[in-house]
Amino acid sequence: MTRTTPPRPLDVEALFPELAAHRGTTTRLHPRPGAPDLSASSVGGPMLWPADEAWPVCSEAHGRGRGRRPADVHRWRQVLAAAWAREEIAGPTDEERQLLEELRQEHRIPGVYETDPLPMIGLAQLYRRDTPDLPTGPDGCDLLQVFWCPFDAHGPGRWDLELHVRWRQSDDVGEVRATPPQPWVVGSDSFLPEPCVLHPEQVVTYPFAGLLPEELCAQIDAWEEALGETSELLSGGDVAYPVAYQYDLSIPPGWRVGGFASWHSTDPYPMDCLTCAAPMHLLLTIDSSEWDGGSGSWKPLEDTDGGTYRHATPTEVTVGRFGELNVFFCPEDPGHPHRWSIQ
Repeated sequence: MTRTTPPRPLDVEALFPELAAHRGTTTRLHPRPGAPDLSASSVGGPMLWPADEAWPVCSEAHGRGRGRRPADVHRWRQVLAAAWAREEIAGPTDEERQLLEELRQEHRIPGVYETDPLPMIGLAQLYRRDTPDLPTGPDGCDLLQVFWCPFDAHGPGRWDLELHVRWRQSDDVGEVRATPPQPWVVGSDSFLPEPCVLHPEQVVTYPFAGLLPEELCAQIDAWEEALGETSELLSGGDVAYPVAYQYDLSIPPGWRVGGFASWHSTDPYPMDCLTCAAPMHLLLTIDSSEWDGGSGSWKPLEDTDGGTYRHATPTEVTVGRFGELNVFFCPEDPGHPHRWSIQ
């Protein structure tokens, strides 16, 4: 099934014609639980990975021998989802509650050292043919693969993420690795995506307000302030929310490729290539939710099930404190190291 973003509550370019010069596009990925195969773009699906190529690992020193087993996490989600999907007596039975409690237990893996190679988790793979806003990779690569370590224990503060971004030419892959390695345990189940098929949709987007010309940003701020005092509101369930540039008119929520990064948690700061100093472009956004709990104006038209929390989080991935991870690439040379920020 396709996913269709509803029309925006109003024509923002009619209000602010100057925005036309800043218009861009982004591809909303619309991940939904499914069974993707190797030839498909996916979140949490199988990777088109050569059998003779080493799997990405994290070698940074940090604890990795205690956590939840990946199979237990997937099973826990399945049991809970099935329990709440029942039409009669929704919710877990006593027997299911006992099973859920067992599946939630953490396990300690003996004999694991802090520097043992830790297999990374395949987070997403994206083919250019599926995602209009995915740039061409180095040397014409048409496939982007993203991995991360299932522990947030990296960097000087010991809380950063560790990503691995790999570009490849899909036609060059011969024999595919049949059984990718898995970590013994994960530090948090939020690092473990549920396999999802994608429903890419290209939509119009505009930059974060704080990165627009100062005069235009001030006009938008004044308009929003005046709008909050009027009755021009969106319906968001039992609560009405004013239309907002940030949340309804510029940058869509959810997993997406290309477009503009949001800087709603921090002030914008330069994201320049560490190799050549070129201003970097947004490559991929990994979001904790497909639509927010405010106006919910970005919820696809096909998702008419009420838009519950469970349906808004199909990948089960959570970034930080329910935020989003923005991955950037160098437009001068996509082979230069990537950078990222959490918002």
